[in-house]
Amino acid sequence: MSATIHRLDNREPSLEPMLQLVAGDMNAVNQVILDRMQSQIPLIPELAGHLIAGGGKRMRPMLTLASARLIGYTGTRHHRLAASVEFIHTATLLHDDVVDGSDLRRGKRTANIIWGNPASVLVGDFLFSRSFELMVEDGSLKVLKILSNASAVIAEGEVNQLTAARRVDLGEDRYLDIINAKTAALFAAACRISAVVAERSEGEEAALDAFGRNLGIAFQLVDDAIDYVSDAGTMGKDAGDDFREGKMTLPVILAYARGDADERKFWKDAVEGRRAGDEDFAHAIELVRKTRSVDDTLARARHYGQRAIDAIGGFPNGKAKDAMIEAVEFAVARAY
Repeated sequence: MSATIHRLDNREPSLEPMLQLVAGDMNAVNQVILDRMQSQIPLIPELAGHLIAGGGKRMRPMLTLASARLIGYTGTRHHRLAASVEFIHTATLLHDDVVDGSDLRRGKRTANIIWGNPASVLVGDFLFSRSFELMVEDGSLKVLKILSNASAVIAEGEVNQLTAARRVDLGEDRYLDIINAKTAALFAAACRISAVVAERSEGEEAALDAFGRNLGIAFQLVDDAIDYVSDAGTMGKDAGDDFREGKMTLPVILAYARGDADERKFWKDAVEGRRAGDEDFAHAIELVRKTRSVDDTLARARHYGQRAIDAIGGFPNGKAKDAMIEAVEFAVARAY
């Protein structure tokens, strides 16, 4: 199976072109992040710093910066807004780990394991508040509307996922609604706000929104597939975490739909928490492979990745566009 979308050479896709493209801007964003996570309450920067320094790729703020480059914006407003995007993302991670009871994030112990759930929730609230301060300081009601709406949509997606937890009858449409909200909404907003600060047309705003949204969906589809094909070293969490938490991700939804009566019973027991051991996970891997559920999840990821690339087709060719296209290819190729 091809790991890439449309590459013309055999080189593995990389985030390096995007990292190089936005390196200078990213230094400015990181400075804002460091400044704004400070507090007279020592636990706040200590806990926030644990996650912010935890080795993440800063994908979302990088998309804000790369989108600005794509449209030729030369100001600096997007630095604070990219930091605001990262704070929203970090706050949701802190809250997610509490909800999921996660032990690992990017190969490190989660904040809730080290400092406890109350501290994680409250510091997440602090980071949300900081993100809104940064939005207000920017002064654009349109930016504030886009990012505050994304925050609300993310929360709705998390609640939707919570109410769908351990329900084996979750369909593909509702699953896509969930990942559109909890992952893709922030990718879309991160890209769109660059067009707003650059005072570009509604059409360009919509194109960048579509790029981010489709990339976000592809990104999450690959994450969900990786749970059944990878290890903690590759993905920064324990392989099988989604399985043990009874999450109805797309590989499971497809495997359940394609299974016989015995296989469906296995998935029902697994999702409801009665089959969560290592042998059960090994059997789950067998079933998703037998039903080609991972392959088809990744095929859908490539579809959304191509939609992301197509969305920026109308922008001028150059380093920024090439880097953004390769970032999509990298996101899709992570599972291989």
